[in-house]
Amino acid sequence: MRLLLDTHIFLWLAAGDSRLNAQAKKTLERAEKIYISSATIWEISIKVRLGKLTVDPEQLVAEIQNNGFKELPVLSRHAKEVARLPRHHGDPFDLLLVAQAITEPLDLLTADARLAEYSELVLVI
Repeated sequence: MRLLLDTHIFLWLAAGDSRLNAQAKKTLERAEKIYISSATIWEISIKVRLGKLTVDPEQLVAEIQNNGFKELPVLSRHAKEVARLPRHHGDPFDLLLVAQAITEPLDLLTADARLAEYSELVLVI
């Protein structure tokens, strides 16, 4: 299984947060490869700038490499897939992650149950 982590899952994993439950940990352990989208770092950086998050984006970028994760760049084929998605969800970063999961394909690990409406590739913990 190849996993793409949504922003919350990545932040919880990096912080050792207890919201990362046993099911999520098992899924992470079974993964052959784990991907972090560059859109996730972009979203985190925006939220840090707005004062909504107090994390170090530079440290999170290092976490990608330190944990052997793969960075998934945002490509035009990902961006155009967003236009095909139904209007179940309004967050542009989440929509891009779903589009990346569908396009690659990758399983998207998330805590947002609303994203499951998009694809069987969305794994909700």
